[in-house]
Amino acid sequence: MTMGKSDMLTVGIVGAGAMGRGIAQVAATGGCRVLLHDARSEATDEALTFIGGMLDRAAEKDRMTAEAAGKAKSLLNKAEGIDAFADCDVVIEAVSEDMGLKSKVFAALEEATREECILASNTSSLSITRLAAACDHPERVAGFHFFNPVPLMPLVEVIAGIRTEPSVIDRLVELGKAMGRTPVRVADAPGFLVNQVGRGYTLEATNLVAEGVAEFADVDRIMRDAAGFRMGPFELLDLTALDVTHPASIEIYEQSYHEPRFRPAMLMGQRMQAGLLGRKTKQGHYAYVDGKQQRPEEPEAPGFDGGTFWVEPGEDAAALREIVCGSGAELDEGERPGTDSILLIAPLGLDASTHAARAGLDPERTVAVDPLFGFEGRRTVMQTIVTRPEVMRTAHAMLAQDGTPVTPIKDSPGFVAQRIIAMISSIGASVAQNAIATPEDIDRAVKLGLNYPSGPLEFADRLGTGRIVQILEGMSACTGDPRYRAGPWLRRRAALGVSAATVEPAPRG
Repeated sequence: MTMGKSDMLTVGIVGAGAMGRGIAQVAATGGCRVLLHDARSEATDEALTFIGGMLDRAAEKDRMTAEAAGKAKSLLNKAEGIDAFADCDVVIEAVSEDMGLKSKVFAALEEATREECILASNTSSLSITRLAAACDHPERVAGFHFFNPVPLMPLVEVIAGIRTEPSVIDRLVELGKAMGRTPVRVADAPGFLVNQVGRGYTLEATNLVAEGVAEFADVDRIMRDAAGFRMGPFELLDLTALDVTHPASIEIYEQSYHEPRFRPAMLMGQRMQAGLLGRKTKQGHYAYVDGKQQRPEEPEAPGFDGGTFWVEPGEDAAALREIVCGSGAELDEGERPGTDSILLIAPLGLDASTHAARAGLDPERTVAVDPLFGFEGRRTVMQTIVTRPEVMRTAHAMLAQDGTPVTPIKDSPGFVAQRIIAMISSIGASVAQNAIATPEDIDRAVKLGLNYPSGPLEFADRLGTGRIVQILEGMSACTGDPRYRAGPWLRRRAALGVSAATVEPAPRG
């Protein structure tokens, strides 16, 4: 099978749900003859009608020509049974995430198709190697993982099982391009690429709330305004639904033999059991009325009545001193703080209490400010476990004096953004270290598949790989939790001062 532009490929799709119909649409617009089958015949009819309507709407809005829409519709066909796939070049399975069901589908497809036909699964989390192992010809089985909604999401992961023929991956890459997607090559692994990295965002955020560090809305505000994400982690979880995300987290954790970085969050499981699934149940981390998120109003910052502030020397001290002076507060310029000064620190990876103790600072007057993304957009201010309330209020008021929003949180190693970004970078680096994907594809896939402002290795380069390692080491030391360990990929590149995306050359040239 070739993927040249002159070829009319025949693509079979099993499953006419949201994913199956989306794949059918992009296959047809990519010039493929499409055969769509569902165990429920009416579902196939509904899907074909839906796709036709989507194509007509795209033409009406000038996103494609009426001629192109008509041609795509003419390529869509209903397959009454699996035997209709006898002449297919590729068949894509898009049924429910159930290994038993998928195995039955693949067994039937092996009987119905030519040996040259590629059998691909759209699974988002199940092992391609395990799925292929039950087939007589595992070499023609691969993963072809699209993202929802398929017509709007430009990424497709092309996953090679242990026994998948390299030519099969090459052909699926070309097919993905023909469908208008950006394909990335991924080795079979728990969660593949994108869903591995995505655990860093949602699991760490949920753990933060479970520990009482901050509320759902606080975490979302910090990640949007300070870190630059389009959606906060809890807004995202409400969109994807906990009954999808939490079981996927469990699957990835089990497949990875309990890798600590993927440990499911207890709070996420509890909220799923309580039925707080998100938008589809009108109640998740937020309430939804008529489909609109009911976001709680942010409390106003306290009024600033002046005060004296001492800033601990360090890399971020100059920027903090400038904020103090700009607020109209008095700056304590002594080598050590005066007895009436509020002490500002900017730790990386440490909690405020530990940092104050190590630096010999009065913890009752100490307040930490997160320096990771600078002090524009939103500032996160963190108390020690004994910071006096009036000290915290005054620091909050001073930092908000120039109109920049401020989020106060309880003591935590790594604040909020540090913890989440460090985990994203750590997991991305692990993907690279384990040769699951290339550094370039890791960053590309995460930006396209998750819509993050930077890829995990790009985050490390942008913020400083050494700083990311410092954050991970600090969190690991404070908590003793192995999920925060800094792996060799980041450690080596930080030690040498090279890009986090640096690829080690082959030892034999």
